[in-house]
Amino acid sequence: MIVKSLGIVEYSSAFALQEQIADEVNKGYSPETVLLLEHDPVYTIGRGGCGDNVLDQTIQAIRISRGGDVTYHGPGQLVGYPILNLRKRGGDLRHYLRFLEEVLISVVADFGVKAFRVAGKTGVWTDQGKLAAIGVGVRHWITMHGFAMNVNNDLSAFSFINPCGMTACPIASLKKLCGRHITMEEVKSLVTGRFTQLLIDWLPENDPD
Repeated sequence: MIVKSLGIVEYSSAFALQEQIADEVNKGYSPETVLLLEHDPVYTIGRGGCGDNVLDQTIQAIRISRGGDVTYHGPGQLVGYPILNLRKRGGDLRHYLRFLEEVLISVVADFGVKAFRVAGKTGVWTDQGKLAAIGVGVRHWITMHGFAMNVNNDLSAFSFINPCGMTACPIASLKKLCGRHITMEEVKSLVTGRFTQLLIDWLPENDPD
């Protein structure tokens, strides 16, 4: 598995890159890959998401193939797109979602932030609000999409939507929780390390036939 750290990438360009890598991983041409990046400001709606959760109808929201409802991406938010082959890692999508949550919970603990899961929901929460959204898509057991964790981004952008379809959902960021600016490179480094480490225990490769 390799991790590619990118800068700010326009959403459609990042999606095209995901699709290209996913096709190559499925065919065995490329190794599993994790893309770590930021987006220009954009709202996206997952499969089955409700357009009514976009409160400002002047906002354009892009329909995409991940699970979940509406969310916001923008500079200062770390977006991770793991492109993994779940065929060789147990084929359990729910377990994969819990793995992504565990990676982020472990990362923010290094900043002194206590984060947790909420029963029946996907994502990462703190006592001040939701810190990270998670929504994935799977085709031929190859994963796409992933997680978005608020680091230093402007949280006011979430006021124009019901994040993940939840009304009155408070949103948190690492900057808000820690009371200081957090560098994106520091967070990327921690995510890379924890993802690689926890992948071995949570999603080990199947024994070869």
